[in-house]
Amino acid sequence: MTHETLTNETLEEKLAEKNQNQNRDYALWTGIVLTILGVVAIALPVISTIFAETWVALILFTAGGAKVLYAYQTRREGNTVWKGLLGALYAVTGVMLLVYPRTGVLTLTLLLGSFLLTEGVFELIFAWRLRPRQNWTWALGNAIVTLILGGMIWFQFPFNAPWILGTLLGASILLTGIARIGLSLKRRDLLPDGDSPTSA
Repeated sequence: MTHETLTNETLEEKLAEKNQNQNRDYALWTGIVLTILGVVAIALPVISTIFAETWVALILFTAGGAKVLYAYQTRREGNTVWKGLLGALYAVTGVMLLVYPRTGVLTLTLLLGSFLLTEGVFELIFAWRLRPRQNWTWALGNAIVTLILGGMIWFQFPFNAPWILGTLLGASILLTGIARIGLSLKRRDLLPDGDSPTSA
């Protein structure tokens, strides 16, 4: 009975160790992919800007169509007109972004600045909560740089709109990828020798 209990505990420990290794490897590969995407976005800023603007436009148009369909399906519940108008607003906004990409880029540039500032604040809070750990400075650096990038958009608008959207978006993705890689590698260094995959 004791031997069976020890065997079950050993199996559970091995499964937990395997899951921990898989999560660490997943975080590492995620960081690598984000780093590559960030470099590509920085190398092709105008294309990245157009891609981001088109992507948002398609999302708004699709969401608007879904809201109009939902308004029709729930017409017996009331407020059909308001639901339909809200969906139409989404759809029309998406079409306007597609038809007038320059205006869309200007709008999205301001939205990106707001997003990066908000993300930087949340990343800063996340880094502060990680502070007891040795690898918390990676998250702190990511938060500080993200806040700086968000501020740069606001101070240089609108002269930077044609290229800054793709460049800063790529830089944010790149730094997030580097931070994820750093956290993953630090976590690997902190593992005891007995927890390494090569130990028997």
